Amino acid sequence: MLETIGLLGNILVLLTAILILDRASDLVINNAVKIADLTGFGKTTIGFILVAMGTTLPELSVSIFAAITGESVAVAIGNVLGSCIVNICLILGVAFVLTAVRNPNCLQVAPMLAREETGTLYFGLFAASAIPLALIYIGEASRIIGVILVAIFVYHTYLLSKTRRIKEEGGLGAEYERLNFYVLVAFISAIIVVTSAYFIVNSAVYIARAVGIPEVVIGSTIVAFGTSLPEFANSVKSSQKGHLDLALGNIVGSNFINTTLILGASLIGSPLIIHMRAFTNVVLFSLITSLLLWYFLSSERTGWREGFILLFLYAVFLFVSYGGYRT
Repeated sequence: MLETIGLLGNILVLLTAILILDRASDLVINNAVKIADLTGFGKTTIGFILVAMGTTLPELSVSIFAAITGESVAVAIGNVLGSCIVNICLILGVAFVLTAVRNPNCLQVAPMLAREETGTLYFGLFAASAIPLALIYIGEASRIIGVILVAIFVYHTYLLSKTRRIKEEGGLGAEYERLNFYVLVAFISAIIVVTSAYFIVNSAVYIARAVGIPEVVIGSTIVAFGTSLPEFANSVKSSQKGHLDLALGNIVGSNFINTTLILGASLIGSPLIIHMRAFTNVVLFSLITSLLLWYFLSSERTGWREGFILLFLYAVFLFVSYGGYRT
C-alpha cells in the first residue's frame, strides 16, 4: 500500500507515525507508573521493568512486525541493537550533560545508586553486553534462541516482582477508583503504538531500498532513534528535574528488555535462521557503550565529561554506519 505514495509520501508517513508513536508511548508510560504505584510495586521494579517496558513498546512492536514480514528481519535486529546504542550514547549523554549543568554535584547520584539499585543495573548492563556478543560467537540465531531470551526476561521479571509492597487503600483514596481507567488508557495507547509501529517499519524499509541504504543500517540508526523517542523524552525530563537515577533505571532496563524480550520475540516471529555476522559492527558498538556506562557507574562518574564522551561515541557510530555502506 505504501509503495503507491512514493518516496516523499513515505517520508511523511514515517515522520507522522513516529510522532504518534511518541505521544501514545508517553501515555502508556504515565499510566503504567500510576498502575504500578497503586498496586504496590517497588521503585526498582517500576523503573527497570514497568517504565522501561512502556518506553520499549515501540521497539517491541516494530521488531515483531519487521520479523513477521521475513524480508525485514534485518530492520528488527538492527533496531534492537541500535536502540541500545541510542539509549546509552545519545540519551544518557544528553542526560549527563543536562544534570551536570543543573547540578555540578551530580556525582552524588552514583553512590545513591550503589546503595539501592547497583545489582539490578549491573545485571541489565551485563545482559545487554553478553547476549549480542554470544550471538555473534554462535554465528546464527533461530527461534530456539529466541525462546531462551524470552525465558531470561520472564525469569528476571519474576525475581523483581517479589519486591512488591502492599499499600493501604485508605491513604490513596479516590486514586483506587481510577485504576480501571488507567488500565484502559494504557491498553488503548498500546494499540496505537503497535499500529504506528507498523507504518514505521513499512515506510522505513521502502525509504531504505529507494535510496540504496542497507536495512541493517536504517534499522540501527533512523528507526532505532525513532523508537527511542519515549526513552529520550522521559530521561531528559528526569534529568531536568534532578532525577538522574530514574533516567539510568529506565535506560538500563530498556536495554535489558531490548536484548531479551524484544530480540527474542523477533527471532520467534521470524521463520528464518538469522546470520549474525551482518550485525558485527552494531554489536561491537553496543558492547562498547554498555561497558563504558558500566565503567562510569562503577567509578562514580556521571558528569558532563562522560556525557560528551557518550555523545562523541554516538557520532562515531553514525559515521561508521553511513560511511560503511557507501564504501
